[in-house]
Amino acid sequence: MSTLASVSAVVERLWPLSGAESWDSPGLAVGDPERPVTHIHLAVDAVLDTVDEALGLDADLLLVHHPLLFRGARTVSEDTTKGAVIARLVRGGCALVAAHTNADVVETGTSRVLAHQLGLLDQRPITAGSTPTTGLGIVGRLAEPVPLVALATMLRDVLPPTASGIRVAGSAERLVETVALCAGAGDSLLDDPAVRSADVFITSDLRHHPASDARELMLLGRGPALIDVSHWAAEWLWLDTAAAQLREALDDVEVTLSDLRTDPWDFTVVQ
Repeated sequence: MSTLASVSAVVERLWPLSGAESWDSPGLAVGDPERPVTHIHLAVDAVLDTVDEALGLDADLLLVHHPLLFRGARTVSEDTTKGAVIARLVRGGCALVAAHTNADVVETGTSRVLAHQLGLLDQRPITAGSTPTTGLGIVGRLAEPVPLVALATMLRDVLPPTASGIRVAGSAERLVETVALCAGAGDSLLDDPAVRSADVFITSDLRHHPASDARELMLLGRGPALIDVSHWAAEWLWLDTAAAQLREALDDVEVTLSDLRTDPWDFTVVQ
């Protein structure tokens, strides 16, 4: 029978902690390594809704993309969000493991999954990792140039719907072929040469000033158009790939995945 320790070893093999960014905190956050694991539930976020979902399914392990504890916690009091989540997991006998930037950089990582959904050819990382095929983000090309609005429509059809929808900077009829993308927050890559030379950059959580500067560079002919999508939606696509990998590696463990929307926004009023 698989234990939390043996499952953690599989997680380490699939998404090595050595690939994580220095500021990140993936890995085991809650649970006894000696406890048996018969059911893993996958979600993007460790929030009360996904914890309740996991407990309702009698899962022994909630495996999430975003770590619950990014920084040192001073308290796990249950009047805090993190404390409430941890207490609910402990009482329910459910462990918590995160695979975050270590799951972004692998060949089957979050950006790769999005790139495959868009049918990008000649894929390569934006920033190189430990091997030529690993690293953050992806650059590739579409089979043929399409208008920017057509690519945004493709994303609408690929991603689960959210209140924030898909935001675009650039002329709707601008033809795009070379696509750079980073599932999750990717504005740190805006100045990367691979992004600058692309026709369009797809990512999430673009802040006003970096996006404004990037748009001005686009108007000067020195940068890509921008497409901003939901952080949760872009990374949710990866859960299906992660589930398949876990099922292949752990034939005695049931693996389920959450389709709960943990994007923080509930609705939008369009002006």
